[in-house]
Amino acid sequence: MSAIRGDRTTFYQLLGNTLLVSVVNYTVWFAITFYVYLETRSVFATGVISGIFLVLTALTGIWFGSLVDHHRKKTVMQASAVVSLALYTVAMVVYRLAPHGSFGDPASVPLWILVVLVMIGVIAGNIRTIALPTLVTVLIEEETRDRANGLVGSTTGVGFLVTSVISGVLVAIGGMFWVLVLALTVIGLAVLHLALVPVPDRPSAPAPAAGPAVPGEPLVTAEPAAAPKRAVDLRGTVRVVREVPGLTALILFSAFNNLLGGVFMALMDAYGLSLVSVQTWGLLWGLLSTGFIVGGLLIARTGLGRNPLRLLLLVNLVLWAVTMLFPLRSSIVLLVVGLYVYMLVVPYAEAAEQTILQKVVPYERQGRVFGFAQSVEQAASPLTAFLISPIAQFVFIPFMTDGSGARLIGDWFGTGADRGLALVFVLTGIVGLVATGLALRSGPYRRLSRRFMAGPATGTRSGEPELNPSGVAP
Repeated sequence: MSAIRGDRTTFYQLLGNTLLVSVVNYTVWFAITFYVYLETRSVFATGVISGIFLVLTALTGIWFGSLVDHHRKKTVMQASAVVSLALYTVAMVVYRLAPHGSFGDPASVPLWILVVLVMIGVIAGNIRTIALPTLVTVLIEEETRDRANGLVGSTTGVGFLVTSVISGVLVAIGGMFWVLVLALTVIGLAVLHLALVPVPDRPSAPAPAAGPAVPGEPLVTAEPAAAPKRAVDLRGTVRVVREVPGLTALILFSAFNNLLGGVFMALMDAYGLSLVSVQTWGLLWGLLSTGFIVGGLLIARTGLGRNPLRLLLLVNLVLWAVTMLFPLRSSIVLLVVGLYVYMLVVPYAEAAEQTILQKVVPYERQGRVFGFAQSVEQAASPLTAFLISPIAQFVFIPFMTDGSGARLIGDWFGTGADRGLALVFVLTGIVGLVATGLALRSGPYRRLSRRFMAGPATGTRSGEPELNPSGVAP
């Protein structure tokens, strides 16, 4: 088993820097959600905040990807942090100058100004999550990029674990004041640190662009030189995605998985809280988040094998099998074991997708393709989350409480509101298993596998402009 090869020093510094900024940004986000609920006691207000956040995250992905491709990676990462820093500074001013008691009204103008400033500051940080995978392409040799992607997944788990602990504590101590103090301090230090890190902007050995990578299939080419002048080149990005055999199907498959994953977003807290107290549930999530860390570290040690695409689909079989099995009995033990397995293997799916994109997409397009994939995939979860809650409330819960479902399967499956939620999970798992089985037998899967095995598509292509010294395409 080979270690990560390449410019590891720079990679680890960027990874640590991004981890600090991500932890702070999501601490701010969790904190403002907690704070709004504690001040207003309005579930509607917190729901609106979460919905707007998810929609804006999906809408900005393509634009952020364009910024990553058209400018130096270090420049956009620094700009992202500076924008967040400026918005949090203004948010602190609003928080300190607002009249006493004005944040208790869910219709308060100062409250929503504070929320919007914080929300945009957090979303600006998403540029880093798009830039970092493209820098893996630059810094890490192709054979060990999967291991580097595993470490990126581990930082997600660390961030989730730390965020879930400190956001609630800081809000309890001093509302948003200490949260914003932490954000301003850490992001300011991150900006200073990144200024000292030399970040190359191109792979050291770009791949040649001679001939089709797979006989009978088109070579992925770049757009004409004039296209990068556009701020959001959606048409060119879609063309590149379509030109890689099977890549469109991969992104749509990931979006479909996120569509089903919206069930977790909407119903998991309600199901878990039907089994244990809120304090226990919070502690369990801290434990479960270590699954992300362990999974990422395992990838960093073992890699993803010769065909990450096949592994991605096999991992999805495990995910949906777990989703189908843990709700069969009303048991917190089954739930915790199932969710830990789920958390453990999710980094494999994420690292596999990143590794595939890093190899089959030309480097000059990777930011836009990563941003496009983020937009398409993240748009799916909130859609399901908004739809499944009323369906569960008005269809499945009555069905398993005193309806025909309780009479048909209640003897062995159980009855009540929690069993209605459990049935939704079981059906979701079945749909996911069927969809993944079909994907494994599909033509797009075979074509993308052949494309991945054929060789990299990174490096400057004919017609793709070089960056000028300022980092902007001419």
